[in-house]
Amino acid sequence: MASSRLWFSLLLAAAFAGRATALWPWPQNIQTSDQRYVLYPNNFQFQYDISSAAQPGCSVLDEAFQRYRDLLFGSGSWPRPYRTGKRHTPEKNVLVVSVVTPGCNQLPTLESVENYTLTINDDQCLLLSETVWGALRGLETFSQLVWKSAEGTFFINKTEIEDFPRFPHRGLLLDTSRHYLPLSSILDTLDVMAYNKLNVFHWHLVDDPSFPYESFTFPELMRKGSYNPVTHIYTAQDVKEVIEYARLRGIRVLAEFDTPGHTLSWGPGIPGLLTPCYSGSEPSGTFGPVNPSLNNTYEFMSTFFLEISSVFPDFYLHLGGDEVDFTCWKSNPDIQDFMRKKGFGEDFKQLESFYIQTLLDIVSSYGKGYVVWQEVFDNKVKIRPDTIIQVWREEIPVNYMKELELVTKAGFRALLSAPWYLNRISYGPDWKDFYIVEPLAFEGTPEQKALVIGGEACMWGEYVDNTNLVPRLWPRAGAVAERLWSNKLTSDLTFAYERLSHFRCELLRLQGRRTCLRLRGNAPAFGGVRACVCLCMPVCAVGISSNSGRHHHA
Repeated sequence: MASSRLWFSLLLAAAFAGRATALWPWPQNIQTSDQRYVLYPNNFQFQYDISSAAQPGCSVLDEAFQRYRDLLFGSGSWPRPYRTGKRHTPEKNVLVVSVVTPGCNQLPTLESVENYTLTINDDQCLLLSETVWGALRGLETFSQLVWKSAEGTFFINKTEIEDFPRFPHRGLLLDTSRHYLPLSSILDTLDVMAYNKLNVFHWHLVDDPSFPYESFTFPELMRKGSYNPVTHIYTAQDVKEVIEYARLRGIRVLAEFDTPGHTLSWGPGIPGLLTPCYSGSEPSGTFGPVNPSLNNTYEFMSTFFLEISSVFPDFYLHLGGDEVDFTCWKSNPDIQDFMRKKGFGEDFKQLESFYIQTLLDIVSSYGKGYVVWQEVFDNKVKIRPDTIIQVWREEIPVNYMKELELVTKAGFRALLSAPWYLNRISYGPDWKDFYIVEPLAFEGTPEQKALVIGGEACMWGEYVDNTNLVPRLWPRAGAVAERLWSNKLTSDLTFAYERLSHFRCELLRLQGRRTCLRLRGNAPAFGGVRACVCLCMPVCAVGISSNSGRHHHA
């Protein structure tokens, strides 16, 4: 308790030392002061250090330099501020960026190093990182340090930051099946993810309601399974654009194709793929999960996932495996006969395991790793040691902290999502519920806790579409972002509220909404957050129901 109070006092001391420290997420180590420097937009530039492994022509940083210049100053020219007779404030018109290892044309990975140091003092303005991905995180921090006076002058305070993420996997899931999300909404989401230092876009592309992914191997999946095969699909070019847009922001794209359940939209395009359900001795005309008893099923999956493995370059694919309803399988006489031949008896979990193990072998043969929902582990499917288990159930079969304990005790890496379902909303500042979660608060050894590689905020689409996506996501997802980036001891809600309120204002400003002010005159610390908060609504979600919308996970 004493250590927590000391940590918070240090945070407050750092925050009130200067007016430009309303950072989100909060860095691991920061020192700042009242000493400040002027930035002149017309003169300011980002510059590669002569010894940097990255130089002009590095697409990741070249584009980031232009992007952050536009975010800071806009694309127009600025008049030079009028100087009074007061003492001249020193200028900082160059941020020198130095990267230790090359990698400009590569993709971010789970193992990517995102550490950086940022030094702004009388002698230098330097961003140093091991990789381009760390440089991107440092550029985001630098952009948040810059503030603008009421007179229109840009300043940055003397600052020293050493920063790195607590967890390597910091994700956000979007469901584009239940409600189609336009490409522009996905790209906008990637932008804000970068502002929050989130680094994994978990793209839940397809599900029961629709199949918007345009498969070049099986085009009938999209033609017959999407809401509209012209307007509500993601073309091959769309997918490429999302992957590259994400890469330039240091974000991985983790594609999910969930089977054997949640596949009703697959059926119209691939006749015979789904299990016919029976009512007594006759087919009912309805269909259930993928039919695991047919060789054709596995031939299709082999071809389909060969395509998916080539389209999505990340090492990992998400293969789902959750919520398989056995009712239809139980009703089907062909399934019953198959189970007898396999010696499964009446244990349909064995049938599910047979299907999933075969699918995992297929995907593994393409050199891919995989992430699965926790049921695959709970149902004792035989999986590779490097499988990543995503924990999403809050209480069933056990509390999610107990589930993390069990998963890591078995030696598997884990992702936490259970307490971070953003589509579930409540009145008031529910971001606090997301923020106070401690991912490692389970009983286990240090070795077990090292197997928790991060987590994801999830936005399922039953009641979320393009009209309400943004206010449901932001800044609430930011609470998860800081929990996954910052030190465990960065946990005080008052300190978080001040900074998150300011961050929300900045997001509105970046959207072009003049609803909040930057620092004016002698306004107090946190980069003008109090001047800002008085014009912005409290940090909360605007929703329609306390129980509206959650993922198929029930």
